[in-house]
Amino acid sequence: MSTDPAVEVRDLTRLFGDFVAVDRISLTVEKGQVFGFLGPNGAGKSTTIRMLCGLLLPSSGEGRVAGFDVMTESETIKRHIGYMSQKFSLYDDLTVEENIDFYTGIYNVPRAKRKARKDWVLEMAGLTDKRSDLTASLAGGWKQRLALGCAVLHEPQILFLDEPTSGVDPLSRRRFWDLIAQMSHDGTTVFVTTHYMEEAEYCDELALIYHGRMIAKGKPAELKTLIPDDILEIRVERPFDALEQLEDARLTQGVGLFGDTLHAVVTDAATATPELKDFLSQQRFAVEEIKQVTPSLEDVFVSLIELDDRQRAQGETA
Repeated sequence: MSTDPAVEVRDLTRLFGDFVAVDRISLTVEKGQVFGFLGPNGAGKSTTIRMLCGLLLPSSGEGRVAGFDVMTESETIKRHIGYMSQKFSLYDDLTVEENIDFYTGIYNVPRAKRKARKDWVLEMAGLTDKRSDLTASLAGGWKQRLALGCAVLHEPQILFLDEPTSGVDPLSRRRFWDLIAQMSHDGTTVFVTTHYMEEAEYCDELALIYHGRMIAKGKPAELKTLIPDDILEIRVERPFDALEQLEDARLTQGVGLFGDTLHAVVTDAATATPELKDFLSQQRFAVEEIKQVTPSLEDVFVSLIELDDRQRAQGETA
């Protein structure tokens, strides 16, 4: 069995006219990994995944997917991967079973295996009792699992998922990730793009992408060590109003809403805690608690984005 990585790219770049959508991305994804591509909308995630799937030719750079060259063997790559977009790629006017039959043909699943693969998809997606239902009648979570099943009918080595949980409820997202974990356990490499921070925790490794550039890469636990500063969690009444006051006062290196609390980036937690409490009290905010917490991936990502923005601004004014 080959020990080559499932995906390996170097300086992958895509231009649209003068616009740099993907800027010299280099990464390696080992076989069997769940690799997460994390970033805001418009960061370049979908453009990258389309290049890796053979749907879009890179402007420059080099890479291999499932052992095939992204520049010269895009059609071969398509036969060895599964791809699921955020639009699910299903036909609403077909029944569940008809969609599965259609994709077994598209993926050239051997006739002798088609019934077994269909039964597997129906069971995996929990749609055995809905096999005759029109796909248009399915709720988002059901459609999502059906689309996943159709994407892996041909048992691909690598599965590319582009924002697969966009627009579905949290419970469906959790169930979907359970399926991804099972596929990874069975040996499938999964490359998934997302902008949900909680989903990033499920990945073996992550790349953070912003303005088309990869600004950090590593295991979730490793990325949480990238912030050299302290994080304070502030539980205060009217957190949104308190956020505005803290931003104007510039007592922190950064502050943002985190659920019903605030997370503030400070140089030293012991010094900043009483200062922030005094300031908020003077502004007539009732402070319930201020405590130091371990940085979350969201804290890391926000801090790295703010650092990147500052560096860009300095470069433009230099």
